[in-house]
Amino acid sequence: MDVRAGTFVGKVLHFDQLKVMSSENLVKPCDEAQNSELEEDLSPTQDVIKTSEDGLMMKVLEEEMQSGCVKRRFKYKRRRYRHKCVPRSLQMFPCSGKVEEQDEEEPQGAGPFFFIGGANGAEIVSAYCEKRGWKRIYNKHTADFKLKWCENKSPSTYRNFRKGEQLVYQIPNNNVLTTKIGLLSSLREYDRVSSKVKHSRALRRLKIEEFIPTTFRMDVKQEREDFFAQQGGVSNNHGQMWICKPTALNQGRGIFLLKSLQDVVAFKVKLQDIEDRRAKAKTLQRQPQAYIVQHYIQRPLLLKGKKFDVRSFLLIACTSPYMVFFHHGYVRLTCDLYDPSSKNLSAHLTNQYMQMKNPLYSQVKEDTVWSMESFNAYVNDRFQVAKRLPRDWVLGAFTRRMQQIMTQCFFAAKSKLDCRLGFFDLIGCDFMVDEDFKVWLLEMNCNPALHINCEVLREVIPPVVVETLDVTLEIFHKRLLRQRILPLASRRGFVLLYDGPDSSALTCKRRHRRRKRKQS
Repeated sequence: MDVRAGTFVGKVLHFDQLKVMSSENLVKPCDEAQNSELEEDLSPTQDVIKTSEDGLMMKVLEEEMQSGCVKRRFKYKRRRYRHKCVPRSLQMFPCSGKVEEQDEEEPQGAGPFFFIGGANGAEIVSAYCEKRGWKRIYNKHTADFKLKWCENKSPSTYRNFRKGEQLVYQIPNNNVLTTKIGLLSSLREYDRVSSKVKHSRALRRLKIEEFIPTTFRMDVKQEREDFFAQQGGVSNNHGQMWICKPTALNQGRGIFLLKSLQDVVAFKVKLQDIEDRRAKAKTLQRQPQAYIVQHYIQRPLLLKGKKFDVRSFLLIACTSPYMVFFHHGYVRLTCDLYDPSSKNLSAHLTNQYMQMKNPLYSQVKEDTVWSMESFNAYVNDRFQVAKRLPRDWVLGAFTRRMQQIMTQCFFAAKSKLDCRLGFFDLIGCDFMVDEDFKVWLLEMNCNPALHINCEVLREVIPPVVVETLDVTLEIFHKRLLRQRILPLASRRGFVLLYDGPDSSALTCKRRHRRRKRKQS
């Protein structure tokens, strides 16, 4: 039985079509190596067991699988298991697990066709495409598609891609932005290069330490030694906390806190033990999970005594030329009051997946997500006078700071991204505000959670996804027709951050200049 791919001998089970939920978890094929970074709506991998011809039984594994997904196997005329309840990512309540079988055949006739792989945003995207008269296909190897929306990146997603003819969600190498080490490396490299260039005051480049907490890479020997040497020189480490994160896991998995010198020493021993085991191993082993250690922000701004962060969206609607946009998201709060000494990770991590583990979640679910308007009103009421903030700080200064940080992150990775016409990406950006109202970027996530399990998310997420597709399609068609891209009739909530020259045209110009230099 292949529980990661959702395939068992005898029949093929497709996770992107599966809508059975246990009372605690949602089936999700998670590709750690690809770092989908989807925190909220996807739970630990589950075991699906065939019990009879008429039904399935869900069994939640006690331990999460540490390895990534294997390739899924599809039957093109396949048996689809349709459940009588809505996915937990949409309504968050237990279901009976009863299923109905129905045969699903590939659509006949002319397209356009669209393919959806995975459950994240599938309901919204499917409804959008069907409203336009498009037909859904289920064979991921079919080359004839207009749109392919997949939550996990795999070679098959891009194998049949024809630039300028098709749209594919997720830029293949977006890990230079959306993994912890990828983003850090891109920002450091950009910092080294741009520090040698004079910028105008209007385009002032931020220093990394202005918006990224102090970070050390544990996979780099020099940084690892520097970190432990720094901690070893501190006689009393109780006043400083560090948070350790694996670079390619999601949902808060693998994260732990270093609260004392004893914790740091234990972590050092753990890393050394891993190195020793790898050195003694006779066979070639997979590279161990890389970690970063980041300074923990111990004095965050609190909302009603609770820790929070802000999820905003970065849309790369086109890569040739680059068209980049910002969209407000929502605020995520913990269930419990903030206690920096708490050993419960759900008191420190605000993502919805961690909060669902709280026994009070079902009672306070609606209070764990705020709209940006509610956040703005709260800050106006509680902090405007006390902190001498301008009115509407959230919708004004804070929003501009997020946009500035996101733009710099994009510039840091711009030259590395695969820029073929038809690739687009929606990236979730997580920000924290400390009690001095300084804005910190925590991370950027590909394939951000698009569940709508509470009222605020039902108001925010569908418009974001619909406008993402509207804007992307309008730009795509204008490029094909060689029309002027701006203004965009479909743009409503998104704010333009960057509209760049056609990268393919620039490449041709550079080649032409090199040819001329060789000839001369």
